[in-house]
Amino acid sequence: MIEGTVNEWLEAAITLTVGGAPGSESRVDAVIDTGYSGQLTLPSREITGLGLQRVGVSRATLADGSRVDFNVYNATVHWSGGALDILVDEADAVPLVGMDLLHGHRLQIDVESGGRVLIEPAAA
Repeated sequence: MIEGTVNEWLEAAITLTVGGAPGSESRVDAVIDTGYSGQLTLPSREITGLGLQRVGVSRATLADGSRVDFNVYNATVHWSGGALDILVDEADAVPLVGMDLLHGHRLQIDVESGGRVLIEPAAA
């Protein structure tokens, strides 16, 4: 189970522990974005600090219809009681948790400033 809080802008936010190069970990505050289909975005400074390994480039269409290319990296995240290998998309903005990382989980949000955010495995 992962718990977080709804912030003052009514964004569901959680704190994740992300790992990269051997011995490198960072606690990252991230916002849940149900419109993002990937796993996790991180800014370039966080990617550099973790020593993440680049695995390629991907392309996305943004909400305004524009298309962007971005680097993709391997990382590990502490998720739902264990370590999970994930792909991180580079984006110089607030880190986002996407629907692919949430896949197979139930998301509950008490939508009010200070409200509870709860992520747990979905019932079988």
